[in-house]
Amino acid sequence: MDQAPENSKTVDTTDTVVDTLADHRPTQQEKIPFWRIMLSVIQASIGVQNSKNRERDFSQGKLLPFIVAAVLFTAFFVLAVMLVVNLVLSS
Repeated sequence: MDQAPENSKTVDTTDTVVDTLADHRPTQQEKIPFWRIMLSVIQASIGVQNSKNRERDFSQGKLLPFIVAAVLFTAFFVLAVMLVVNLVLSS
């Protein structure tokens, strides 16, 4: 019978990079990158943020980066809407 040696490891290739990143929960000392905070704010603003990300965000402990990201996103969104309205009305 062909059996794998006891010390051999099998690799599950069904996991994706996104799943690996989503399962990573930073510790209190570990800082969440700003791009991930922006992604979290965008997902939350359109209502598609999952519970894992929400738990990760609330366990991080710092509110200021999320406030800055939300203000930046809101300003960008308002400017984008104003641009689209001006383009439509001018034509």
